This record gives sequence, structure tokens and C-alpha cells, in this order.
Amino acid sequence: MTDQPDLRHGESRSVDTNSSVVVDLKEYKQSKDPLPVTFQRRELDAILWIYGRMVGEGEWRDYAIDHLKDKAVFSVFKRSGEMPLFRIEKNPKLSAKQGAFSVINTNGMTLKRGHDLSQVLKVFDKQLKLVEK
Repeated sequence: MTDQPDLRHGESRSVDTNSSVVVDLKEYKQSKDPLPVTFQRRELDAILWIYGRMVGEGEWRDYAIDHLKDKAVFSVFKRSGEMPLFRIEKNPKLSAKQGAFSVINTNGMTLKRGHDLSQVLKVFDKQLKLVEK
């Protein structure tokens, strides 16, 4: 014997085709395609302030911003067709360790890394030199 009704004697079986599942669209999109890492407004302001100063001094002429899955990168160039002189990176995976922010030169060497972007950007401050006449 089975638990199914006998359809020969006029009994009908109802199948619930209206069982709907509510899916939060925001959660669905994040699970399918995670949002890229971006610079926050204050972080970008600090970077652009340094960029403006260096452009004024004739050191830098162009920049690019990349928002990737694992990090955000602000690259600065002397000329747009060349390799970047410096990359300012934000990598949240490193925030608990060495710090999320770093400045990397053309050769790939990390010049400074830390938790506070303003401290990391001090690598671009000019040191005063003693000049003899």
C-alpha cells in the first residue's frame, strides 16, 4: 500500500506550485558578484591632495584608479604611456596585520605600509636639506 490517493476513484492530488521563496536582491547580487574594494571619500581626498601637490611641483602628470575584487589601487604616472611611478593600495585583507594601506614604487618595493592612510602618505613629504653657499 502507498500513501498516495487513488486517482481512479475521483480523488485529486494538489501540488502547491505557489510556494515562493523571498530572496533579498542585495544579498543575491553580493553572493554572485562581490562588490569591488573602493576608496572612501576621505581617503580619496587625502590621496588627491598629495596628487595635486606633486602635479604642482611637476613630479606627476596622470593617474588611474582601479577598484578590484581584493584591493583598490591609485596609480600615479610621470607620463600616461609609462609604468606607474607609485601605487597607493588599499587591501582590506591586510588591515588586521600590517595595515590596509601601502605605497609601492615602480620596482614593486613597498615603501611604507600602515593602518592610517595619512601616515602612509607621509612617504611623499619632502625632507629639508641643508644647503651650503
